[in-house]
Amino acid sequence: MPTDTPKPLRADAARNIEKIVRAARDVYAEVGPDAPLDEIARRAGVGIATLFRRFPDKAALLRAVLDQQFTQDVIPAIDRALADEDPRHGLSVVIEAALTSAADEHHVLTAARNAGVFSAETSARFFDALDPLVTRGQQAGVIRADLVPDDLKRIMSMLVSVLWTMDPAEDGWRRYVTLVLDGLNPAAASPLPHPAPALLRRPQPR
Repeated sequence: MPTDTPKPLRADAARNIEKIVRAARDVYAEVGPDAPLDEIARRAGVGIATLFRRFPDKAALLRAVLDQQFTQDVIPAIDRALADEDPRHGLSVVIEAALTSAADEHHVLTAARNAGVFSAETSARFFDALDPLVTRGQQAGVIRADLVPDDLKRIMSMLVSVLWTMDPAEDGWRRYVTLVLDGLNPAAASPLPHPAPALLRRPQPR
């Protein structure tokens, strides 16, 4: 019976994808969020047709860039956090790793935001990894017990939005990470109002 299992990429195709994604990160960092795709192809040493064969549009390329960024910059921090005996410290390590990555490559984030790439699916890996860290912290009594998953999603959105209000290279965002982490500490925490429901997307008129 036929299956939908995709064929593995040839070695040269996999190398081209890696080169294109790596070049995209470099070019966005140097040129800014409006970096042209032909410059990315040139830097990767491939033709523009090869780039479009692997990534049919800018959004597809940006999703691959974000995936590589997460895999290289954040997953190692998650692994360290899960092995940390202090769950609250482990959570802070992951949040700081995510913000450091976002600050280092804020042009990529701006381009992804402009292209409408961000969605619940693109951030699911990150928040799925945070859930066990929060649960461990709550069970240990070092993370406030009334924190719910949607709270952390909104908190991270607020922290990332800080990057657009300052020069990310100045590390000013660390001030707000510290304020947030203090707010997650159950010591002397004030009772929280009832959490707001998730905002449902309204269907767009045709």
